[in-house]
Amino acid sequence: MSTGFPSHRNFTRQREQFLAAATAANARLYHYPHPLCGPFGEALSTDVALIGNPQAKRVLIAVSGTHGVEGFYGSDCQRQWLQTFNPQTLPDDVAVLMIHLINPWGTAWIRRVNEDKIDLNRNYLDFSQALPDNQAYDALHAIYTCDQLRGPHRDQADALLNERVQSQGWPAVMSIVEAGQYHHPDGLFYGGNRACWSNRTLHRILQEHLGAASVAMCFDLHTGAGDYGHPMLLTITQAAYPALADAQQLFGPWLFTLITGANSHSDTGVAATATGYASQAIINALPHVRLMPFVIECGTYPGEQIHNVLRDDQWLHLYGNLDSPQAHQIKQQLLEQFFPADSDWQELVWVRTRQIWDRALGALIKMQG
Repeated sequence: MSTGFPSHRNFTRQREQFLAAATAANARLYHYPHPLCGPFGEALSTDVALIGNPQAKRVLIAVSGTHGVEGFYGSDCQRQWLQTFNPQTLPDDVAVLMIHLINPWGTAWIRRVNEDKIDLNRNYLDFSQALPDNQAYDALHAIYTCDQLRGPHRDQADALLNERVQSQGWPAVMSIVEAGQYHHPDGLFYGGNRACWSNRTLHRILQEHLGAASVAMCFDLHTGAGDYGHPMLLTITQAAYPALADAQQLFGPWLFTLITGANSHSDTGVAATATGYASQAIINALPHVRLMPFVIECGTYPGEQIHNVLRDDQWLHLYGNLDSPQAHQIKQQLLEQFFPADSDWQELVWVRTRQIWDRALGALIKMQG
């Protein structure tokens, strides 16, 4: 057993609770075992619960754990929805597909990235094509490979970051760092050089379970950006998509529309300059489906604070001892940044997520398949 990881919130607990709720709801269960283990030696898996007709034309999809540590919010919402939803209310031509912890390694190891240090939302790209070339990140890379958690080297890295922030501003610097980069596996927001396990698994799930669908709404569940306790509803793609007007009409002013690209900007706290988002990948993977891709992003702490803790976690996995009290402290801090222990925060994000899903499912039921 690794002593560096919290035991009160862990992958096994989340998975067991999800599977129990799905079983009680008479869901069909499918399992996609991950090749690696968690910090306690536990088996890892992405699990899928399907409620309703497997050949349904209209499907609501919810994906948790794209950024592993953010999966605790998504997993809790999926479980609570399964516990409270009455499957008898579903028409025969409507189904719900819950994809539980698509990045199980990241959830288990309390990391935002996966086992390859890849940010999954920078990895959904066509790797046969030229990758985004974020040359501006190169000058900042040393900030994220500093070999000291505290000390003169960390002070130098902090000074470099502060110098850039003072001259360019925090949003401009983060638009570079968070855009994703594809040359430094030991850096932040690394997108990889091939489709990773979670990427391939998501595409497999879509292929196996959405073949009959003609209309779908997909919700990718996240935390960390925005105001504390405020769940934002976004649709994030590289270009306008055929069902965008439907999505905007359904949610009205609740919905933020974010078209990403090198010159894009957003005041939501979500990286507008990044490419490789799951939303775009799902649209590309399901060309026969009238798809509305959504992201629910639940605000936690200020971006500068989260960024500092991400740097600490980066140091830990590059240079630190994962069994140390120091590791335990860093992991507790990282968990708090993305899943606050505040019970009011947890209740608010669940209530708002349920409201969004209720509206979406109500609209799906009325749509023509």
